[in-house]
Amino acid sequence: MCQDLPPSKVEHGPFKRCAIWWPIRPWSRSRDLSGWRGKLGSVTVPRLRGVTLLLITASFANISHELDYVQLRKWLKKKGFNDFYLVPANFPDIGRGLMTTKALQPGDLVIKLPEKCLLTTTTVLSSYLGEYIERWKPRLSPLQALCTFLISERHFGSRSSWKPYIDVLPKTYTCPVYLAEEVISLFPCPLVKRIQQQKSEVQELYLTSQCFFSSLQPLFSQPTESVFTYHAFRWAWCSINTRTVYMEHEQSEFLSRQPDVYALAPYLDLLNHSPSAQVTAAFNRITRHYEIRTVTKCKRYEQVFICYGPHDNQRLLLEYGFLASSNPHNVVNVDKDLLCNHISQKDKLMDRKMLFLQDEGLLGVGAERTILLVRNNTTRNRQ
Repeated sequence: MCQDLPPSKVEHGPFKRCAIWWPIRPWSRSRDLSGWRGKLGSVTVPRLRGVTLLLITASFANISHELDYVQLRKWLKKKGFNDFYLVPANFPDIGRGLMTTKALQPGDLVIKLPEKCLLTTTTVLSSYLGEYIERWKPRLSPLQALCTFLISERHFGSRSSWKPYIDVLPKTYTCPVYLAEEVISLFPCPLVKRIQQQKSEVQELYLTSQCFFSSLQPLFSQPTESVFTYHAFRWAWCSINTRTVYMEHEQSEFLSRQPDVYALAPYLDLLNHSPSAQVTAAFNRITRHYEIRTVTKCKRYEQVFICYGPHDNQRLLLEYGFLASSNPHNVVNVDKDLLCNHISQKDKLMDRKMLFLQDEGLLGVGAERTILLVRNNTTRNRQ
């Protein structure tokens, strides 16, 4: 009973907090918990037959032992990725993310992912889809090519060489294209317009892709209509829109002239967004790795964040399907009609003000900073 046993992990509650029971010898006052400093929640010390058990509720739950992540790490290792000091974990109020098992200093590499691990249009064109894409006209866009590949690979299941990555992708998303109309109607009018525009664009892209999908029938035993459904296309579109990193590629003669800047980055895409995170990220053309370096310190056993960009919450909701608390980039949209209704018609400079706002792209759907401009001017006038 006095022998030290390995801690056991129990997931419980809506946030899957991690309960760890450590047996402690009756004569020992404490156990070395330095690795958990700053991560502990409630602590209780019950007694059981002369053995003290220290119950610690930690603020994360390591999930790297789950089969999907074990398979993903094995698959990545075969492709040359070995830096696994970042481990998948569940965090309260956030969900899945990556935790560092070592302290990070400014300038340290957070992650470097070999080019072979990245899923790009080069991957698609060199696959079984290549010959179909090369002879198809009008040319597919890079986004269409990637969506087609993701849908196909998910359909092939265990036959897919990308199965370990497909298995850890979300099964569904919280992006607005997934929301019901009655939910969308609850948002502010300017945001509703942007959501409807996004939904229309996704639906249009799906409709314009259907003829190409039909041309792929020789690759499938099932009718392509049952493989390339709108639900499957929406899932693929959200996977690319929410999880790709920016990476410029040489323009392929077999794709349209639309920008080819997408790269799906397995494991790296488990990093969550924080508006306060400071990192540098780019594809290193010398080492042929996609590299992220931190500008700030990060303590051991903390979640590592990156910043997707200086986006307000409406942009985050539209593009990624989530909101950031205490977002310093938050703004309020103000459209032209609302602004005109609150500016005196006697203002002789109103036309010039409106023209200025229009020239700066601050009117209409894109009027993210108009309210800030008005508020700042008001503050200056009061001062």
